[in-house]
Amino acid sequence: MSELSELTNLLDRLDEAEIHYTLSSVSEGAIMVGIDAPGEHWEVEFMNDGDIEIEIFKSDGQIFDFSIIEDLFEGDEDE
Repeated sequence: MSELSELTNLLDRLDEAEIHYTLSSVSEGAIMVGIDAPGEHWEVEFMNDGDIEIEIFKSDGQIFDFSIIEDLFEGDEDE
């Protein structure tokens, strides 16, 4: 099955399941599908060489108030 078929099949499944997604290009020759599932965020990247990579980010359920925003920005500066 071609990469385009894999992509369109994934988008059809997401539409049928009413799962929100976005399409973007984060690297040359690739299409990223960002998928927001309950408690998770999936990134499925379709590369022009035929590779398909999936990364999954899971929530631990913790909720913070806005006061944590400065800590988030400060933590980013350490990298």
